[in-house]
This record gives sequence, C-alpha cells and structure tokens, in this order.
Amino acid sequence: MNIVEPEFVGIDHNQLGRVHQHLRDRYIEPGKIPGSLTLVERGGEVCLLDVQGQRDLERGTAMTDDTIFRIYSMTKPIISVALMTLYERGMFALTDPVHRYIASWQNLQVRTGGNYPDFTTEPCKRPMTIADLLSHTSGLTYDFLEATEIDRAYREMKVARVSKGSTLQDMIDQLAELPLEFSPGERWNYSVATDVLGYLIEVISGRSLPDFLHSTIFEPLGMVDTGFNIAPEKVGRLASCYQRDMNKQLELNDDGQDSHYRDRTFFSGGGGLLSTATDYLRFCKMLLAGGTLDGRRVIGSRTLNLMTCNHLPGGQDMSRFALGSFSETAYNGVGFGLGFANRLDPAANGSPCSEGSFYWGGLASTLFWVDPREELIVIFMTQLIPSSIFNFRGQLESIIYGALN
Repeated sequence: MNIVEPEFVGIDHNQLGRVHQHLRDRYIEPGKIPGSLTLVERGGEVCLLDVQGQRDLERGTAMTDDTIFRIYSMTKPIISVALMTLYERGMFALTDPVHRYIASWQNLQVRTGGNYPDFTTEPCKRPMTIADLLSHTSGLTYDFLEATEIDRAYREMKVARVSKGSTLQDMIDQLAELPLEFSPGERWNYSVATDVLGYLIEVISGRSLPDFLHSTIFEPLGMVDTGFNIAPEKVGRLASCYQRDMNKQLELNDDGQDSHYRDRTFFSGGGGLLSTATDYLRFCKMLLAGGTLDGRRVIGSRTLNLMTCNHLPGGQDMSRFALGSFSETAYNGVGFGLGFANRLDPAANGSPCSEGSFYWGGLASTLFWVDPREELIVIFMTQLIPSSIFNFRGQLESIIYGALN
C-alpha cells in the first residue's frame, strides 16, 4: 500500500501522529485493548496506516496490516448495498411488503401486552416493507438489547444466533412466530432486520448469500479476504477477540486460531463477515466514488445518494424516533438511511464531521466513516466486545478532524 505524507492531502502530520500516541498510551500499553489498526485516506491517498499492539495476546502475535478481523455490524452496509443492486435491476421496490417474499410473515402481529411466551397482540397498522428493514423501522429487535419482553423472547428462542447447522431459514421461521415491538414505520429500533435482508437476497436472486456477495461486491472490488468463514490458509492472520472480566482485564472471547468462524451455515447479514482494513477500505472507496472503483461499477451514484440520506419520517433525528438507547451512536443530530447512519446536524451531535457523513461500526469495537465533503475515509479495527466500552469513534474524530488544514 502506498502511503503519502499527510501534508500532501492537507493534513498536519504532527496532529495526525496523535492517533498513534493516543491509542498506545491510553489503550494498548494499559492493556485495555490487545492492539489496533487505524487507516486514514483523504483525496484518494492513504496518509495514515497505524498498526500497533498484538492480534493474539496468548501467542504474542503482533498486529499486522493484513490481520483479519470480525467486523460484526460493519457487515450491514455491505449487505444493504448488495440488496440495492437487485433494486437497480428492477427486481423489487422499496415499498414492497416483506410478506410478498416471505409468505409466513403475511399476518405479523404487534405486542400489546403479556410476557413471553404468552403475549397479547394486535395486527400491524400496515405491512412491513423492505425499506423498513433497511432503515431499522421494521418492528424487529435484537436479543442483546435486554429492554423488552420481545428481545427476551429472542434470547429464549436463540433467534439469529449462530449454532452448528443453523440457517437463515431457521431464523425466518422463528420470527414468523413472534410479535413485533411496534407497527412498522412507527419507531427506529436496531434489530436483526439486516439478517432478514440477507435472506431476501437469496430469495430474490435465487443464489446463496455468500455466492451473491462474492460476485456482486467482493470480486469486483478486489476484497480478497472478506467472507463468512475463515479459509484454512488464512487462519494464521485471524485476530483473537477479547472481552473484559470482572476486574476489567482482557479475557479471550474467541480464539483466532481455534475460531468458530469455520464451516458456518448461518450467514448473518447483520454481523457475520470477516474482513481486513484493506478490503474494507476498497468498499469505502467505492462508496465515496459514487459506486465505482477502478473502472468497475458496483452500484449507481443516485442509488447511493438515496441510501445515505435520512429516511426517518419528517426528517427527524434518532433522538426523537428511536425506541431504545443503543450505544453505537449518539442519537442527537443523527439520522438513518438505508443501511447507514448519517450526520444531519454535527453541532447537535457534538461531532466535527461534516453534514452528510455516513458511518457505522461493529460489536468488537471496529468502526468506519466516510465524509464526502472532506473526501475522507477512516477505518479503525480492534477486537474488544462490546463496542460500548470505549468511545473510540468520538476520540478519533476529534484527533483526525483536528489535523485537517
């Protein structure tokens, strides 16, 4: 990878150097994270590739620029773009009811009371649409939110949980039995909706999700290390994933050299991909360039514009529309599009990012953002669960935007 001097792209190298110091002094040397990789590109040129710490504490393996990471929910933008390539082929409309493709969801209900498994329900006020799934306004939820009786039901039934032999069809069948948190379109709630989108890709395209992603996204973009399973010859590059014990010390969550990312049959569109910073950069470069990279078009610029603008009703932000308080993003001044959060009002959000920037992150504290106004891409990789422990996004924003001339 060619790396230019920061000044070449209008960035102060001394200020940008604080990224390394900050992560080293505050997180890596105190043992709060095992290691990190931070990549900054501006104007089409990489000006920072900061790699430090370890990818495997037990074996003392150093972090490298080709380390493979669990990107968890950074899978969601990839799935959303993949689905929208089918939209561009005229194969569905955003307003299509989901039950057109999933017949068992014809009569979904909304919980009005009761506890699992004895719910009282009423019919949805309107059918769930594909746009609802893309914008997380579907009424679905996640088991880890631990806020309602519906997400308790998800935990009890292990909805969308990877287990040996489980499939997307199993998830769809489980969800057909459960009521929604709210009628579609009434609120924003982070959920398994993007896993459902992965299933819809299979139904609409007639192909498996891994195969469709490979031919539509990964192969055209040269994302050679991205997939749902770790190939045997790449196991040595897979980072281990960590969590904190009761004493706030790192403990192993998933051993990279004996990982459960082998021979998976449940292809989670919401959080199942492995990738590298280099691969994800190519995806982000395509987004910033309006859907084309190195002469290969993945998706149209107008479609991307549609995806990265705010789709919450009335142009409101998430602080007024979200059901819960999911911690991936502060809600003030933030909208949500079709697979991406977006900055509506940076001042309200307390962020130096430009209006129109879009982003998301993953459970193991990975994150990215794309700022079209500044022609800026930032990718941060580490492996610490959950992502709510440290505010890496806010801290990196402060340092990196402080370096822009």
